[in-house]
Amino acid sequence: MVTSDDVRRVGLALPRTYEAEVRSQWKLRIGQIVYVAFSRDERDMGFGFPRDQRDGLVASDPETFFLPPTSDLRFPWVCAHLDRLDPQEMRELVTDAWRMCVPRMLHELPEQPSPTAAAWAAIDAGEWGELRPLLHPHLHWTDRDVHLRGRSRVLEHLRAHPRARPPAQVEVRDGQVYRWVR
Repeated sequence: MVTSDDVRRVGLALPRTYEAEVRSQWKLRIGQIVYVAFSRDERDMGFGFPRDQRDGLVASDPETFFLPPTSDLRFPWVCAHLDRLDPQEMRELVTDAWRMCVPRMLHELPEQPSPTAAAWAAIDAGEWGELRPLLHPHLHWTDRDVHLRGRSRVLEHLRAHPRARPPAQVEVRDGQVYRWVR
């Protein structure tokens, strides 16, 4: 059984996500785009889902999934009873809804080791103090024709070029990002 707190843990771990209360309902957002919203009692959640696939999802398990109110059918949205979802299914639904709202270059981050996603989130937010402990002191950084070695040099480079791209390959050692290749 999944709770709204489980959904929050998954959603808030994704880069650029924040939580906001709108008309007594809690929502997970990226910018002004809502990708998950809870019912007032937090027993149900609505989430972004492709319009052309939602009827199939609802038909596959009508006791778990349902369409939003008629006034909201214009949005790519489906609803689910949280107590009927298993944790893995919820994680996939929330992550896919998040992917509908972020640039394509971020889509693979949830599959990276957790230090990588946390490091990217800190880079994206410009939180350099949060980033430092996530990077191995002897970090190897490769981004096209930029090759850097050492945590301090990488941090200096990132401060000067704050819009780096997420890594294609990452090596994690002892919970720290050791190799970052794009």
